[in-house]
Parts: sequence; structure tokens; C-alpha cells
Amino acid sequence: MAKRADRSWAAYAAELGHNLHRARAARGLSQERVAHLAGMAGFTYQKYEKGESRPGTPINLQLRSLVSLSQVLQVPVADLLPDFEPDLNREG
Repeated sequence: MAKRADRSWAAYAAELGHNLHRARAARGLSQERVAHLAGMAGFTYQKYEKGESRPGTPINLQLRSLVSLSQVLQVPVADLLPDFEPDLNREG
């Protein structure tokens, strides 16, 4: 695992959002379509791609939502997760 300068939960959440965006773009799906197929509100999914659960709060997906998104996007869950472990003692 490569060293990263920022291993905070916020950085981890932002990377997860980026991975969701990349997987969605690769499938040619809109945010609304992914949200619908995953059984969540479009606004919720939009926030996830921003790496947020609420404005200014890093994403904290439920396992069910993460698995649903991986199925809709047709990628393994592991492909959505960042390639580093966050330091849970760091907030920002």
C-alpha cells in the first residue's frame, strides 16, 4: 500500500465518492438512474459521489447501500473502496 499524506476519514470518503463517479461514468448511467436502480433518492446518491452523507459530513454508507451500488454499477465492492485504510483518529 502506497503512503498517502492524507489518510483521514474525509479523504477516504472523497475517494469513495470519486470511485462511485468513475464506475457510473464507465457504465454510461446518470446519477438519477443509479439512485433509482439502487433504491435510494437521487439527492442521496449525488451526495455520495461528493463523498458526503450530509453537507460537510463525510460519507458513511450502510453496507446494504454499498452492495446495492456495486450491483447496479456491476463492479465488485472492493473496486469502490479506496486503496488505503483511513486513520479513524483523524477527522479532517
